[in-house]
Amino acid sequence: MSFETTMTSDVVGLTKIAPVSRRGFISATAAVAAGYTLAAGPVRAEAIATDTNGLQVGDARIKVGSEQMPAYFARPAGNTKAPVIIVAMEIFGLHEYIKDVTRRLAKLGAFAVAPDYYFRKGTDLTKISEIKDLLSVVNAKPDAELLSDLDATAAWAGLQGGDATRLGIIGFCRGGRTVWEYAAHSGTLKAGVAFYGTLVDPANPLWPKSPMQLAPEMKAPVLGLYGGADTGIPVAQVEQMKAALAENKKTAEFKIYPEAPHGFHADYRGSYRKDAAEDAWKQAEAWFKKYGVLS
Repeated sequence: MSFETTMTSDVVGLTKIAPVSRRGFISATAAVAAGYTLAAGPVRAEAIATDTNGLQVGDARIKVGSEQMPAYFARPAGNTKAPVIIVAMEIFGLHEYIKDVTRRLAKLGAFAVAPDYYFRKGTDLTKISEIKDLLSVVNAKPDAELLSDLDATAAWAGLQGGDATRLGIIGFCRGGRTVWEYAAHSGTLKAGVAFYGTLVDPANPLWPKSPMQLAPEMKAPVLGLYGGADTGIPVAQVEQMKAALAENKKTAEFKIYPEAPHGFHADYRGSYRKDAAEDAWKQAEAWFKKYGVLS
C-alpha cells in the first residue's frame, strides 16, 4: 500500500464506529443539497445550523504563490479588529459543517477563516463519495505547502482588518493533526485546539515529522480533545504525547471523553456525542480566552 492510499489513524477512527440506525438521517440527495459531504455517509437531520445574524460571512480567495486558494470566512459585522482563528478542516473538504463551525467562532467574536488548502488537485472533495478516493488527495498534501497556506491565511485575515496578533487555530480529525503541526511551525500563533488529531503518522515522505516527533518544537499552547472510544487513536498514544510535551516543558492540556468515538464533535454524523461535543466546545472557548485569542 502506497502512502497516498494509507489508512491513517484518523481515517481508521472514522470508519470503525459502530453502525447507527438510519432513522433521524436525511437522504444523500438532501445532504448534498444542504452542502454536506458525500464521503462521510448519512447526515443527521438535527445537524447544528448557526445563523448569520450579526455576522459578515462569505467566500474569499487567498493568494498563495501564483494561485488563489478558496476560503470561507465569518466575522462579527462591523468589527475590524476581531482576533483571527483559522479553521482546519477534516478530510472531507470545505463543506457545511466546517462553515458552520466558522460561524460559531464568529459568534464568539472571532474573524474565523476556513481555507480549502486541498484546492490544487482541482477536485471538489465534498463531491467524492468514497474515502479511499479522498486519501489520494489529502495524503499527498506536503506539510511544507500546508504550513505556507496557513501562514497565507493568517496574513490575508490581517489585511482584511482582523487582528492577526491574536491568532488561533482549531482543527478536527486531519485538521486536528494540522493544529499540532502549525503549533510547532508558527512563531505568531497564540493557541491551538486539536479535536482528535492524529499524533503518529504512517511513513510519508511529504510529512517529515509527526506531531509526536514535533513535541520538542511546539511554540504555542495546544488543547487536545480526544475520545476514549476512538478506534484509530488509542488513549495510550494520547498519554505518550502528553508525556513528551511535559518532558520538553511545553504548555498543553488534554481532555479525554471516555465513551466518545472519533468525530464526536461532528454533529452531522452518527459519531456525534452531544455531551462531549458541547463540553469540548466550552473547553475550546476557555482555552482561546486563557491565551488571549478571544476576549
